[in-house]
Amino acid sequence: TITSFLPLLITASSFFSFFNLQVVNGIEIYSMKIDSKVTSRFARNVITSRAVNRGNVHKEVFFDVELPKTAFITNFSMTIDGVTYPGNIKEKEAAKQEYEKAVSKGQTAGLVKASGRKTEKFTVSVNIAAASKVTFELTYEELLKRQFGKYEMFIKVKPKQLVKDFEIDVSIFEPQGITELEAEGTFITNDLQNVIKKTFSDKKGHISFKPTLDQQRTCANCSQSLLDGDFTVKYDVKRTTPDNLQVNLTADSFALLNGLNLHGKCQGAVKASCSLKGRELIVTTEALLKILDDIRDDDFLNFILFGSDVHTWKEKLIRATPENLDEARKFVRGIDTEGMTNLYGGIMKGIEMLNAAHEENVVPKRSASIIIMLTDGQPNVGISDTQDIRAHVKKATEGKYPLYNLGFGYGVDYGFLEKMALENKGLARRIYPDSDSALQLQGFYDEVSNPMLMDVELHYPENEIAGLTKNSFKHFYDGSEIVVAGRFVDINQNSLTVDVKGEGANDALSFTTQQDAEQTAKAFQEQEYIFGDYIERLWAYLTIEQLLEKRTAATGEEKENLTAEVLDLSLKYKFVTPLTSMVVTKPEDYDNQAGIADKMTEGIDIFSFHINFLTSYMYFDGDPHFIISVPQKEDAICFNINEKPGDVLSLINDPVTGITVNGELIGDKRANSDTKTQNTYFGKLGIANKHLNLKVTVTSEKITIQNGNEKTAFTWLDSVTLQQEGLTLIINREKNLVLSMGGGASFVIVLHQVWKKHPLQQDFLGLYTLKSHKLSEQTHGLLGQFFHPIDFTILEIHPGSDPKKPDATMIIKNKELTVTRGWQKDYRKDPKHGVDIPCWFVHNNGAGLIDGVHTDYIVSSLF
Repeated sequence: TITSFLPLLITASSFFSFFNLQVVNGIEIYSMKIDSKVTSRFARNVITSRAVNRGNVHKEVFFDVELPKTAFITNFSMTIDGVTYPGNIKEKEAAKQEYEKAVSKGQTAGLVKASGRKTEKFTVSVNIAAASKVTFELTYEELLKRQFGKYEMFIKVKPKQLVKDFEIDVSIFEPQGITELEAEGTFITNDLQNVIKKTFSDKKGHISFKPTLDQQRTCANCSQSLLDGDFTVKYDVKRTTPDNLQVNLTADSFALLNGLNLHGKCQGAVKASCSLKGRELIVTTEALLKILDDIRDDDFLNFILFGSDVHTWKEKLIRATPENLDEARKFVRGIDTEGMTNLYGGIMKGIEMLNAAHEENVVPKRSASIIIMLTDGQPNVGISDTQDIRAHVKKATEGKYPLYNLGFGYGVDYGFLEKMALENKGLARRIYPDSDSALQLQGFYDEVSNPMLMDVELHYPENEIAGLTKNSFKHFYDGSEIVVAGRFVDINQNSLTVDVKGEGANDALSFTTQQDAEQTAKAFQEQEYIFGDYIERLWAYLTIEQLLEKRTAATGEEKENLTAEVLDLSLKYKFVTPLTSMVVTKPEDYDNQAGIADKMTEGIDIFSFHINFLTSYMYFDGDPHFIISVPQKEDAICFNINEKPGDVLSLINDPVTGITVNGELIGDKRANSDTKTQNTYFGKLGIANKHLNLKVTVTSEKITIQNGNEKTAFTWLDSVTLQQEGLTLIINREKNLVLSMGGGASFVIVLHQVWKKHPLQQDFLGLYTLKSHKLSEQTHGLLGQFFHPIDFTILEIHPGSDPKKPDATMIIKNKELTVTRGWQKDYRKDPKHGVDIPCWFVHNNGAGLIDGVHTDYIVSSLF
């Protein structure tokens, strides 16, 4: 039963992240500010940071900011000594050409990239001359989304030093009125709690956080900053009734309808399917047990396991009675799905079960049935072709059951899961294999476990409205919102009528509401900080977002048309989307520098601003394994090299820049008694630049720098930042070192320390490349040869000897290779545990992939 209504604008929570300005020797950050203006949930955010080089030589400074994955950058600029380097948004290929033209004329600055679960990290570096100042300004826009009954701004605060002028300022205007407003921070002490200034009255809310230098200190005489953690702002708005459901109208021919937020519910029928192994299974068991504690007794449920075979808990959906839930808990604790992945069989079994439940009236007529599918693998039993699976599933659901696909870890084909979910009125989520994996699963269930309405539709007079965004919704969930936007056909129209229909738990919902432009205009006269054409920009933002979603699952001509439409809107409204880039160049009167800001498309990709245009990552680590990214495929290739301890391998050799990297292998403390082979690792690296007469030797014990006849040595217990002509070296104690030589590539060397009394393993090293594009086209070596573009095609994916790792045929360099899907570790952030990176493994020491054979790369010494 529907008891009350709340006008809305959105559907899930939103995140703002603050920035972190890294400093090196003498760079003082004297001002940091984020200014956020939110009007009817549409936010424009301006991040400004100012720094000065107090030293007597030029220094490099990094500007970092974590953005919501759903945000679009609209502007970025740098002002150095009064000269502004502006950003212009262009189609991707045109932006790339402009960037390359500028780069060919002069030196560029560097780039560091990183990614987060809910945020994307934007990082840019620039050299500042002695006694010079720089101002960074980044603007991005986002439609805030309501989740669990509140809007949330998540601000990452990490300035890394005391800042004279530090401020977070959030201004909110909601025409419906604000009912609650709160702010909190993980780093907020009792003293800092009083620094947060919060006010709200009727339609306006304001949050200010402006600590003094002394308030930022960890102690009275300390130079370390307390500001390290998360700062969160939450608010909600007033509810209204259908009679005065608010519609925002503006004179610029755009209309925005605030949607619905209802009390009451539809009974749920849930079918959960899963195919999991190992750690993922433990996490899922933990989450399912907690979910079973929260499920309502008028819901219906079942479980389907699809490993090598498809198994069901019960033959049909059953009611969630206390007795049945106890039995379900016993079943969950005993789940075991080791083996292959019959994804097709599992989903089809679930659809069949839901169909039967509705046909036999096992569940109420108005029940909101959903399918939640969780997998950590790829389909390799039954139908394994992903396009065939998508076609069969779409035909079987007939749009009746939203499909939510949860991909656990990085070994899944996330693109396939996302397309199949979108085609069936659901969505895909990646469950990250972190310590809070169970909470991620439970949090997702909490989002979709309380449907208020089914089959919600908002109808407008066809001859009055054009460019309408999505206006029909299969399910409407508790605590969320719906937003529909469109354009008036007649710019002089001053009223709007909308018919709203939906299915509740017991009754159908139907009402009509109308509002005129004059009433809306009066509401907006009361506030002073509204930012221009925000309703039109909100319409463009929402339209682009929904077109990109459709484009994900589209093919052929439909995809081409959607691409053209997104590109046109992105350029017109100046949004950095997956189809556009922002180019930043110096004015013609100055040395040319250029950068590109790109937004990727996949959930795990990063948002990067390319002052230097990085397209890939390459590294080696472990025993020793090599991994090569192929950006255009959004995938990677990996291979191992098996040679004996003491051998030295040529890794990178660039005759133009004079940079070489060689690595010496070490073995276990004693040979493995069970085999004739011995595990090997890189125990020593030699990095040289012959043009600068520089040599750096890195072992698991020390770092030695030889500059001509002069030698300097450090241990891994040191924390060092060293800058001299042609060399920058940063040692992060017992973790890694970052090394740059001249204008060439930069490297990160990771230290792996094992238990000193380990019977076999020794400490060893891994190497990761940064700015590899700075090396010449003549670069070679086991790693260096892959700094040039490489392409491949994967065919005939089929089960391999390991049920967890399918085999396939790879077409590369006009050769056919048998490859295996596997994972390698990336240890840059976590030297102890690493992060799994999926890749296609090439066997036999990279035979067919590398030029020549692997023994061609054995050299006589480190230098």
